[in-house]
Amino acid sequence: MSLTTLGLELPTDPRWVNIAEMQIGEILIDHAYCEQKAASSCISLIVYYPDKTKMVEVLTPIVAEEWGHFQRVLKELRKRNIPLGHQRKDEYVNRLREVLYKKGDSNRAFLDKLLFCALIEARSCERFKLLSKHISDESLRKFYHELMVSEAGHYRTFIELAEEYMPHEQVRQRWKELLTAEAEIMMSLDARGDRMH
Repeated sequence: MSLTTLGLELPTDPRWVNIAEMQIGEILIDHAYCEQKAASSCISLIVYYPDKTKMVEVLTPIVAEEWGHFQRVLKELRKRNIPLGHQRKDEYVNRLREVLYKKGDSNRAFLDKLLFCALIEARSCERFKLLSKHISDESLRKFYHELMVSEAGHYRTFIELAEEYMPHEQVRQRWKELLTAEAEIMMSLDARGDRMH
């Protein structure tokens, strides 16, 4: 698996970044909620699996980091006099949740929760990279470059945590399955400039 491509099977539609730049306020609002949900997902994992000592130790600082990203996005919104507004429906995430293993084997469900987080971080990282390279606002290019580096680290962290608790081959096989499912979901969604995913 290449860390430079994040393992994603389908690159983002090139039109997305152009549409996103025209609606950058909407992107920032959606991004703020994405950071909030990322922190919440880590908290949920800690609450549900407090016996996973290594995971708790690793995810605790990530909670703070994701919340820090949320605060940074709020600052970008304030600079532009854009109110946060209400959270929007995230069709991408909802569709991904549909393919997760939820019943029966608790270990498989735990693995899917970790890989679900890894997948969202990977796609976020890819989109941050596009924004950091192609939008005209220089301060936002720098902002998204910094977040891209952070999200790439988080993506690797979730994969490594999965391999800490589950057999390597099982992790890789399931990761491959989820990457395929994610690519199919991406192909079915329209390129929207008001959503981060």
